[in-house]
Amino acid sequence: MKNVADLAGVGIKTVSRVVNNEPGVSEETRQRVLRASEQLQYHLDITAGSLKRSGRKTQSIGLLLPSVSNPFSGEIHRALEDALAERGIAVFASSLDDDPGREKKLISAFLGRRVDGLVLTPIARSQAYVIPEHSRNLPMVFIDREPVGIEADAVVTDNEVGAAKAAAHLIRHGHTRLAYLGDRTDIQTATKRRTGFLEEIGRAGIATSTIPVRNGLHDEETALRAALELLTSENPPTAIFSSQNLVTFGAMRALKSLGLHHSVALIGFDDFTLADMMEPGITVIAQHPERIGKTAAERILARIDGDDGAPKTYIVPSELIPRGSGEILPLT
Repeated sequence: MKNVADLAGVGIKTVSRVVNNEPGVSEETRQRVLRASEQLQYHLDITAGSLKRSGRKTQSIGLLLPSVSNPFSGEIHRALEDALAERGIAVFASSLDDDPGREKKLISAFLGRRVDGLVLTPIARSQAYVIPEHSRNLPMVFIDREPVGIEADAVVTDNEVGAAKAAAHLIRHGHTRLAYLGDRTDIQTATKRRTGFLEEIGRAGIATSTIPVRNGLHDEETALRAALELLTSENPPTAIFSSQNLVTFGAMRALKSLGLHHSVALIGFDDFTLADMMEPGITVIAQHPERIGKTAAERILARIDGDDGAPKTYIVPSELIPRGSGEILPLT
């Protein structure tokens, strides 16, 4: 706090008022203190006093996920929580909503609470801004997406391989008019899945330029509109690959509304509850979020316990589960 005060040209009490959001400070001074805090990577430590007196860790982990409402994120959360509970470690989870600004604010909030480690799914183009904390031995494990600008353990799915499995499966069933429904292009996993899908199509001798690609579909509604547009076009696809479960839900709704769910093939990336109860059952490239969460828990505990080995990326293989929708043969 003293360094922030010196850089901002104010007293320590003024810095304290600003970081605790207390009145009695002009807006100009407040902004000067905030700029100094950001420049020095200063985080308000709301537990420092009690920790210093007790000499303990906080027995807590910060978990940042794209959205805790997404079933995939929820399963990771539960697996991590179950594993860490055995050590009496609490998991505090927050949703990033794939917003880089929100990512930075939430990390700052967790650091202010002196969590013993961070497990996160990054969205910012680089996580270099947490290097000062990481260099002070704050354990970090990245899940679903690998870190950029910083070296740390990561636990991810074989996204390119999984998407290639989907393409190969559809091609084996006679499809050449395929379509891709993808997530936002700034999301690492979406880029990898698109790459794997299109490269496999190219290896099969199908011109990738003929494959309709719709990116930026981050929820069910945008996916529904994109699927309806493709399915009602002059040259509609006979098979669709959707790159994540919310996109799959939109594609399913489009097919059902047009009465095409028994005549157009569909494979989705991500399994989901009741996928086998649909008519037809939904063929998926299943990730294993419970394994991702468990592996992430093992790695964060190892780092907390002093493992200082070189960071490593752990790949959890995906699995193609045929249930009917991905085995529909083309009519023409």
